Amino acid sequence: MHPRRSAQEVLLCDLCETIPLQSHCELCNINLCVNCAVKHLSDSSKRHNVVPFLQRKVTPNYPKCPKHPEKHCELHCEECNIPVCSTCVSSGKHKGHDMSDILEKLSAKTESLQKDLKELETRIYPRYEEMASDVQTEKAELETKYGKLTTIADQQGEILHREITAIVNRRKSAIAEMKTKHLDALNENTEEITQKMAELKQIMSDLKSILKLNDVSLTSTYKSRNSQFRTLPPKVRVTLPSFSPQKINKDQLNEMFGSLSPLSINTEHGDTMKSAEAVSSPPVKPLLDEPRVTATIDTGYRGLFDRLSSVSCLSEDQVWTCGNNNTMKLLNLQSKLLTSIQTKSGGRPTDDIAVTRDGDLVYTDTSNNTVNLIKNKQIQTVITLQGWEPINVCCTADNDLLVTMISDDVKQSKVVRYSGSTEKQSIQFDDQGRPLYSSAINSKYLSENKNLDICVADCDASALVVVNQSGKLRFRYTGHPSNTELSFKPRGITTDSQSHILTADWYNNRIHILDQDGQFLRYIHCDLHAPLGLCVDIRDNLFVAEFDTAKVKKIQYL
Repeated sequence: MHPRRSAQEVLLCDLCETIPLQSHCELCNINLCVNCAVKHLSDSSKRHNVVPFLQRKVTPNYPKCPKHPEKHCELHCEECNIPVCSTCVSSGKHKGHDMSDILEKLSAKTESLQKDLKELETRIYPRYEEMASDVQTEKAELETKYGKLTTIADQQGEILHREITAIVNRRKSAIAEMKTKHLDALNENTEEITQKMAELKQIMSDLKSILKLNDVSLTSTYKSRNSQFRTLPPKVRVTLPSFSPQKINKDQLNEMFGSLSPLSINTEHGDTMKSAEAVSSPPVKPLLDEPRVTATIDTGYRGLFDRLSSVSCLSEDQVWTCGNNNTMKLLNLQSKLLTSIQTKSGGRPTDDIAVTRDGDLVYTDTSNNTVNLIKNKQIQTVITLQGWEPINVCCTADNDLLVTMISDDVKQSKVVRYSGSTEKQSIQFDDQGRPLYSSAINSKYLSENKNLDICVADCDASALVVVNQSGKLRFRYTGHPSNTELSFKPRGITTDSQSHILTADWYNNRIHILDQDGQFLRYIHCDLHAPLGLCVDIRDNLFVAEFDTAKVKKIQYL
């Protein structure tokens, strides 16, 4: 209800707001009761014009003139751009100036102000907010992006160090081999001289005996052999090898290491105020609160000795699988068998299989200690081990192979990197010389993360062991601290585009998700039954091979 109206809609005085109004002051444009009208007229500083309320002039709400307070401005001087009253006009100061109706001018100006306000509120200010947010986001990402550049430089340095170390080792090996040959030649020469000296000693001894006995028969039958020994045996002369170090060309070395593009800072100007688009990493994919199964594949593995153990993605809708027999199967999301291949030896592949960047399948075979590549359905043995048994394998971003293996005496285990058939790196001990991995023969699934860390699920050690590209230990994860259930026995392991590490918690029927630094993020349950093998496709869909059900579940978790 209006404050100056009663329940019966009686109009009240604007001043006391309690008594019904009767008058109106046209100068001040207020409504007055009888008492307030008397008080109002007593103010002699202004020429008030109080009239009965019903006789008041109904005029537009013109503004008061700043120079003539008793007047209202009904016009607007276009040249002076100010409102004016009739007195202002008659004063002659605005003679010859164009005049317009003040209310029309105010209406047009108000409309213009409203348009400006609307544009500021709905278009311009939000763009400034967006630009400010973009700058803050870019500032927040600086550490990560420049950290990546630093990491790449470190990695290049490590590669260069490895190559230099390999060259030094080859030179040392060549030197050692030459030394051995040199020593062998001297030993052979020494042996010949020693044999001749032994013969000479025997001849001298025989001559002394003949002379001492003065035996006619021995003396007459003696034949001299001195002519045989007057020519000394050949002396072996070996020219020592020399090393000619080349002057290191620092400029060439710097160029070989790699160049860094210059920092380019550009300021874009324009009246549209469109924020410049910056090149950035793909947006972060948040974890879903409730991961969900989007497909289930029946692999067809059946029986106590024919269980599903591994899965590896060929594409978004095709996966390779293997179990406890000698057959690997390619299936689609509808569980249709697309192709199957038997191992070369007839033995079963180890628990893990992998797909290369070229789409070829890789598997390990413990029956003959080999790592094999299947290309166009043809099996090629790329690695044959001596004294070691291959366990699991994965492919890297550089298309290298990482293989976990255990020694024949089951006392040592390690991870070895291969480029084709050539060993490039061996990872076995930490900085204190302690073994990184358990020596038990159970599977050690492994995966390379997007930051090039090497992640191994060491089931017998009840831990994930993560080392950097150089093989230096980064951390061990032994399960969530709040876990009060069965022991943490990690089996399958994989990584995604966000550098998350996912591992199968075999006994507790769930998947652990960690960040790249080993911090636990959450579990995936999805009614899993003995999850074993894991992989992710290019869209970060997770595929889980269930040992108990012989099914592969496709899970969306990002």
